[in-house]
Amino acid sequence: MTNLYHRYQLYPFWDEEYKTLDYINETFKDNESVNRWLIQGYANQFTGDMCDMRAPQPSWNQRFIDIFAGLGWKDIGTSYYKMSTGTVLPTHRDLYLKYVDLFNLQGREHTIRRAIVLLEEWKSGHCLEIMGRSITDWKAGTVIEWTYDTPHMAANIGLEPRYTLQITGHVDD
Repeated sequence: MTNLYHRYQLYPFWDEEYKTLDYINETFKDNESVNRWLIQGYANQFTGDMCDMRAPQPSWNQRFIDIFAGLGWKDIGTSYYKMSTGTVLPTHRDLYLKYVDLFNLQGREHTIRRAIVLLEEWKSGHCLEIMGRSITDWKAGTVIEWTYDTPHMAANIGLEPRYTLQITGHVDD
């Protein structure tokens, strides 16, 4: 099962604690994609700022893990993202290299799932696209979930930061 996505809604139970996390910027780890984007004319920061499980997570983070565990996900990781104005992450497919290595999923990559929880109401200039379909005008708590190799992109050409929670896990074959 590849290249599938689902959209559903969670009732927002979180506060704005995600705005005060210790965000850092890490280089996008797919050099082939970065080189292609530069040739195509993208000349911007390709990743938002991240606060992953190596740093303190919000007090309510475990509730997200419990929700996805209830959906059958295993080895769940969370990363909060702050995408500032002008950040464009062109269409790509996630590689999950570290995740595959950590949980011995070589040859079972198709079991990996990713979800993005949109933590705030949509704001002008906040962009998300999955499989060539634009998603805008979302509500806080909108979840976009996909299988491991689904093409997607994100951008913030608006004036306010775009905050999301990225959840990664895997399911049984």
